[in-house]
Amino acid sequence: MLRNLFLTALTTLVLASASFAGTSVRDDKEKEVKIKTSAICGMCKARIERNLAFEKGVKDASLDVKSKVVTIRYNSGKTDVARLKANISKSGYDAEDLPADQASYDKLPSCCKKGTATHDDH
Repeated sequence: MLRNLFLTALTTLVLASASFAGTSVRDDKEKEVKIKTSAICGMCKARIERNLAFEKGVKDASLDVKSKVVTIRYNSGKTDVARLKANISKSGYDAEDLPADQASYDKLPSCCKKGTATHDDH
């Protein structure tokens, strides 16, 4: 009986440590990056956050319009910084050193284009 109790406790300990090990592996893949953009207003914010939400591996994206910096939490096993920057560029905005995709930029409302004075949300 004591042997069965010992084996049960040992099995529980092994299973618990395996589940914790699995959790730490998943946590290692979650990363955060801050990318400077050319966003100007609330419409820009909504467009960038919406498009990033559809990017595989993105957990959360939040753009601070005042600083023009988007903070992205993502799974590094599913995407990387280059893909995230490409997503922002394809949305029509600069992503640090990667310029906006010209065709996408041309489709932006005029108030969201570079050189437009900063303004309140639409």
